[in-house]
Amino acid sequence: MFFTCGPNEAMVVSGFCRSPPVMVAGGRVFVLPCIQKIQRISLNTLTLNVKSEKVYTRHGVPISVTGIAQVKIQGQNKEMLAAACQMFLGKTEAEIAHIALETLEGHQRAIMAHMTVEEIYKDRQKFSEQVFKVASSDLVNMGISVVSYTLKDIHDDQDYLHSLGKARTAQVQKDARIGEAEAKRDAGIREAKAKQEKVSAQYLSEIEMAKAQRDYELKKAAYDIEVNTRRAQADLAYQLQVAKTKQQIEEQRVQVQVVERAQQVALQEQEIARREKELEARVRKPAEAERYRLERLAEAERSQLIMQAEAEAEAVRMRGEAEAFAIGARARAEAEQMAKKAEAFQLYQEAAQLDMLLEKLPQVAEEISTPLTSAKKITLVSSGSGTMGAAKVTGEVLDILSRLPESVERLTGVSIAQVNSKPLRTS
Repeated sequence: MFFTCGPNEAMVVSGFCRSPPVMVAGGRVFVLPCIQKIQRISLNTLTLNVKSEKVYTRHGVPISVTGIAQVKIQGQNKEMLAAACQMFLGKTEAEIAHIALETLEGHQRAIMAHMTVEEIYKDRQKFSEQVFKVASSDLVNMGISVVSYTLKDIHDDQDYLHSLGKARTAQVQKDARIGEAEAKRDAGIREAKAKQEKVSAQYLSEIEMAKAQRDYELKKAAYDIEVNTRRAQADLAYQLQVAKTKQQIEEQRVQVQVVERAQQVALQEQEIARREKELEARVRKPAEAERYRLERLAEAERSQLIMQAEAEAEAVRMRGEAEAFAIGARARAEAEQMAKKAEAFQLYQEAAQLDMLLEKLPQVAEEISTPLTSAKKITLVSSGSGTMGAAKVTGEVLDILSRLPESVERLTGVSIAQVNSKPLRTS
């Protein structure tokens, strides 16, 4: 099966044959099967009068709507043409128009049920667009395209639309009355405003005159102040010039005094210089000569003292070396003596120890009595018994000496009394 389309109709050719014939048409060669059937479908534009009688709107008001729709089978689109052939092949143009009309009328009624009378009446463009959109999406599946849709008429049997018109007429009349009242009011306002502007203009004129008078007075006062200021400035300038002249005269007089004073200072400086030269000749030069002489004497004395100090230092050094040598010799002798004593200690033991103690006792007694020899005054306090006077001092010294063996025993552990009573032991 294949299609061939003209400007106003589409022809569908279908069939089957083992050896298909050849057909020449319009200068073209077609290989045709064995023709069993040829069917045609109209591609003309169909005008549909879509009427929806007494359809209840969203608020339950029944109205009737008439719309004009232009539809046609789309022959340029093969898919839509195939769908139209499947739906309408073998049907007349009237039958196709009736199917499309029923579809449009159903969509129109559905959209009316979802809108109010006011919406349909006031916004016909919106209603037409919704019907066109919904119907187009449904009819395109049948291969039919909606070219246009227009709401032609809307009416009802309940005078609902008439009442809407009356309300609108009353609203217009009311608006007219309000407009007339507002116009009168505006006229009165404009008249009052004009009178007010007239009075305001008069007042403004008087105010401007007063301002002009005030400006005149102010400018005159300002000019008077400026004239008086200039006159006062001229007087002050004269006085200032007089003062400047006096100041210049005084400055010149002071400069003369300064010059005179400078000359006096110069004379005094010359006198001072002369006296300084005289002082230098009489006093400073002899003083400097005397100072030079004293400096030379001091330098000679210092050199002499340095030489004496160096000689004394050399003598001290030599004396120190001699003393060091003597001390060394004495130390060597003492060391030799101590070594011999140590040998004697090893040999005699207790007897040697007793000998050393007895040797040192006089030194101890001397150290004990030394403070008494250096005392200038001794005060004795007596308890009323015993001897008095110098014998008391001697007794005290002897008492200290008598306790000396006990002290030696406590310090060294050697008893002098026991050593004297025992025979001497030797190693």
